[in-house]
Amino acid sequence: MAILIQGGKLVDPVLNRVEKQDLLIEKGRIVKLFPPGVFSEAGPRLRKIDARNRMVVPGLVDMHVHLREPGEEHKETIATGSLSGVAGGFTALACMPNTKPANDRGTITTFILDRAREANLCRIYPIAAITRGQQGETLTDFNDLRKAGAVGVSDDGQPVKKRELMRQAMELGRSSGLAVISHCEDLSLSAGGVMHEGSVCARLGLKGIPAESEEVMLRREISLARETGFPVHIAHVSTAGSVEEIRRAKEAEVPVTAETAPHYFSLDHRAVEEYNAYAKMNPPLREPKDVEAIKKGLAEGVIDVIATDHAPHSQTEKNVAFEKAPFGIVGLETAVPLTLGLIREGILTWPEAVRRLSFNPATVLGVPGGILREGAVADLAILDPGYSYVLKAEEMKSKSKNTPFLGWSMKGINVMTMVGGRIVWERKI
Repeated sequence: MAILIQGGKLVDPVLNRVEKQDLLIEKGRIVKLFPPGVFSEAGPRLRKIDARNRMVVPGLVDMHVHLREPGEEHKETIATGSLSGVAGGFTALACMPNTKPANDRGTITTFILDRAREANLCRIYPIAAITRGQQGETLTDFNDLRKAGAVGVSDDGQPVKKRELMRQAMELGRSSGLAVISHCEDLSLSAGGVMHEGSVCARLGLKGIPAESEEVMLRREISLARETGFPVHIAHVSTAGSVEEIRRAKEAEVPVTAETAPHYFSLDHRAVEEYNAYAKMNPPLREPKDVEAIKKGLAEGVIDVIATDHAPHSQTEKNVAFEKAPFGIVGLETAVPLTLGLIREGILTWPEAVRRLSFNPATVLGVPGGILREGAVADLAILDPGYSYVLKAEEMKSKSKNTPFLGWSMKGINVMTMVGGRIVWERKI
């Protein structure tokens, strides 16, 4: 059946424009873009979708999620994570390797892709481990992982402590075609820390994680990118110092890209008051000055990507003493309203926001996505920017509900997601 999306505003993050256009979709592709109202054909094999007062955007691409399968299916599965993703407007998810066992060999990559095909909701791109078991000692077989379907490598959750090992990983990234993604953390500085080292940390009597723990390792990765000439992607940037380091590296034409997550431009360390474990994450929420620096970095293009770092944990695991609770929050279903807040603040335009959520992450990973053009695969989302609601746990599709945004008044929501011309999510509002 052909699908006609009528009356919406199309956001083109590549051509940097927003305009009213209708889309005709057939056989999984966008076959025609029309001025509003030009296409009038009707019939039983044409479904018309009313997108008035809504934004039609390329399917969002999240290059940093944790789907927990294999090994921790009580937190999330590839199926439930995919459902959470399409509910949030994402048509592609890149899943990190810290599963149990870690995704450090081709057989596990193949398992993940088999489960993704069974779920049949969105595109799943596995990120494999840089080192065996993410132990930081022996490199994985990059070529085997690439052949199995991995698109990148990372020891996310753990830094690669040995400089020479990370250098070798970047050289292998070049020969294998895998993106190299760095979790920047100096464990000698962050060991035992549970939140940002600052005034709130001191008041609560908790051990802190200093901003330097991120920035020291970031400087090493930039140095390696300069030496090798191979791009490094910096995960979950959280500090003003990191933004400045990345700015200077880009000005010097060092091949580096970076991401941040919505919680780093929406919350600061005060969210941890009352020992709120739902606001415990690594890197931790920082200070208001860091939040402002993240926003400025996004506005200026220093930070290329908005990724969720979706990290599900069960209620039982989070509802313990703050020091014992695991790091991480879910984010696939809150990314759109939180990012739209940047548009309302005038920090990003619509094309800029969508570029950071779709085209840029697809480009970093070397996968398709982020465009709405005639002939392109019909991966898209339809957003209602004016819809207001309160975020409720019972309405979330992720298996886990660990987010500090529960009870927040949100504005903006995804109402339809299409993957390859097939409607995989539709919200009745």
